[in-house]
Amino acid sequence: MNQEELKQHISNIMKDNKVGTLATVKNNKPHTRYMTFQHDENLTLFTPTDRETYKAEEIDENPFVHILLGYEGEGYGDGFLEIQGQANIRDDQDIKDRVWSDHMKHWLGGKNDPDYIVLEIFPETIRLMNEGDETPQQLDM
Repeated sequence: MNQEELKQHISNIMKDNKVGTLATVKNNKPHTRYMTFQHDENLTLFTPTDRETYKAEEIDENPFVHILLGYEGEGYGDGFLEIQGQANIRDDQDIKDRVWSDHMKHWLGGKNDPDYIVLEIFPETIRLMNEGDETPQQLDM
């Protein structure tokens, strides 16, 4: 598929798969955790978190991240994404309002909570994996 078709296919996988892993680097070693993700038309990813977490501290020290999204556990043929990019910590109210969901009340006090931040992840490369002989395919951003 061409780059525009690949971008659309990637966007569809992102839309259908909100939970994935986010890996950061701590003391030169990977540190991974499950997160929920949203994305925009540019494939920029957004995930809510608390300011007082290891991931926020790790991103302050090293903004490079790796994300896995999309594997459904059925085996061969389950397409998924490997995303390499850089994260930016956002705490402006506009982005917090956009990402907020009432499901997050379990972890955060509300969309006006001063410790509520959003990680904005700018992909540098996105690889479509495990979809037959034509993969991996890479979208360079």
